[in-house]
Amino acid sequence: MLSGVNFTLAAGEALVLRGPNGAGKTTLLRVLAGLQPADAGDIEMPQGDSAYASHADGVKSALSVRENLQFWASLYGAPLDEGVFDDFDLAALHDRLAANLSAGQKRRLGLARLGVIGRKILFLDEPTVSLDRASVQRFGNWVRDRHLARGGIAVIATHIDLGLEAREIDIATFRADPVQTTALRGSDEAFL
Repeated sequence: MLSGVNFTLAAGEALVLRGPNGAGKTTLLRVLAGLQPADAGDIEMPQGDSAYASHADGVKSALSVRENLQFWASLYGAPLDEGVFDDFDLAALHDRLAANLSAGQKRRLGLARLGVIGRKILFLDEPTVSLDRASVQRFGNWVRDRHLARGGIAVIATHIDLGLEAREIDIATFRADPVQTTALRGSDEAFL
């Protein structure tokens, strides 16, 4: 459980969540994304304009790279931005079935869906898993030059330097004392 987490992000800003495994980064992202309830506290943000990406790639194996991205674009009512193929180094893989991609290629495809869904606020949990250095840099460039530059916001849990100018929070400093948490549960203290 976390206590006292408080931040505000404006358009074009990124926040990087750091901390050891099990510190609460994923839990905080899931609460922010509305995937699990907070014990207390308030989250204020535009509704319906965010997306959460976890360790799962969200890739359909029976579809090609292009078909996967077209599926996600259609699901979110957005046109397929052809630039996403270059942004994520997928141009040479248009017609390849996702089942035949390497782990890193599948991860790039999974991240490329963020470039076609048109959501302003991204909650990203360890987005660079399975990526080589060049792909990590390419992803960091996309976040900075495409997403943030267009007024997007990103909250990213990662141990990797993505080359972003971002605020950082060490989640470990917000770990609640389990004994105090039990005693304060009924108070006005805000817990996330």
